[in-house]
Amino acid sequence: MTYLPHPGRYQQMEYRRSGRSGLKLPAISLGLWHNFGDSTRVDNSRELLRHAFDRGITHFDLANNYGPPPGSAEENFGRILREDFRACRDELVISTKAGYTMWDGPYGDWGSRKYLISSLDQSLKRMGLEYVDIFYHHRPDPETPLEETMRALDQVVRQGKALYAAISNYPADRAAEAIAILRDLGTPCLIHQPRYSMFERGPENGLLDTLGDNGVGCIAFSPLAGGVLTDRYLQGIPQDSRVASGSKFLREEQLTDEKMEKVRRLNEIAQQRGQKLAQMALAWALRDDRMTSVLIGASKTAQIDDAVDMLANRHFTIAELSAIEGILL
Repeated sequence: MTYLPHPGRYQQMEYRRSGRSGLKLPAISLGLWHNFGDSTRVDNSRELLRHAFDRGITHFDLANNYGPPPGSAEENFGRILREDFRACRDELVISTKAGYTMWDGPYGDWGSRKYLISSLDQSLKRMGLEYVDIFYHHRPDPETPLEETMRALDQVVRQGKALYAAISNYPADRAAEAIAILRDLGTPCLIHQPRYSMFERGPENGLLDTLGDNGVGCIAFSPLAGGVLTDRYLQGIPQDSRVASGSKFLREEQLTDEKMEKVRRLNEIAQQRGQKLAQMALAWALRDDRMTSVLIGASKTAQIDDAVDMLANRHFTIAELSAIEGILL
């Protein structure tokens, strides 16, 4: 059946400017880290993308190694894009990244010009695109000179393979250096993507200040702490959960009694606000004006609905923020 986007999709979403750039992103963006590889039925991935766009989510975030296997998320996304979203390409912001292991040998990882440009060429081919809107260096490289990595980002923008350059997982000091290099090259850094949630507050230690001072946006990944900041684990570990499946990204030993007590207390505040815990956690991550967007993952359309519906009640009272802070300390 031919896909026709919902005509009222743009009335459902809040769009926030990325730093001092001209680009606005939806407050909720969809990450394709999980549920878009070859282990997921394409029809399910298609349903998620259609539903997200119908709810005003215009930004789809990928990376070269998303799958499994690596590269398959981009391939499947490219197929759905071609079959469903061809007419909507200019309404979408599509991002991808390179920086983690993608292929064997010394040229398939980290941050060399060789790796980054080769990887982006491969990503464009997998997705069937002439360009991506945002290209990230996925993580800092301790060995490659930062100038080389940033010059590669500058080059792909000048070649028209990407519209904007971006970085991810950079600590505040390295981010400041990268931003300065890109500015001097004439290709400003659009946005930074760090891990940020109630349980991971590292960006508050200088990174958000650096981004704000330099007019660079910020998009948080893992704002639900891998699923901990949901009602998923309040009554134990479900058999079909990420923890039960042996995921290396969320292990049972991380769900300590102390952490789960905090989750229960946070859930009580969320209930008082008339929200699910996951909704409150997303709203909390967006409370800072320097935060452009939050990335969610989804395996069901209901999760997308919950995230977008949160926007109707995303503001906090001073008392609520104080109560939350008291729990997190």
